Amino acid sequence: MPYINVRLSSKLDENQKNDLQAKLTNAVSSAFSKPKAYIMAEVEDNKSIYMAGEELDKGAYISIKLLGKPEKSSCQNLTGDICEILSSDYGIDGSKVYVTYHPVDLWGWNGMMF
Repeated sequence: MPYINVRLSSKLDENQKNDLQAKLTNAVSSAFSKPKAYIMAEVEDNKSIYMAGEELDKGAYISIKLLGKPEKSSCQNLTGDICEILSSDYGIDGSKVYVTYHPVDLWGWNGMMF
């Protein structure tokens, strides 16, 4: 934990996917003071994403699940960082990005509970 799920409307090659997950993992680690060793990320590309009834050529939905409830200020800062990464490195405008945060009370790993 945390778990980062990335859904993009655009297609990425494997190097771009690896680069994106690394940048997001670093950003989440920094925002919530979580060790990178516990962060899992999934990058799904080439998805049909719609906003206001229109299909987006370049859009993204990022879902972040965390153990416990994060501070709103941490989420605000991370949302800005995520939008900056997507904009500068992948050409996805922040107005075409949704980021959601999902606190989880119970989280298991390696045969035990956190």
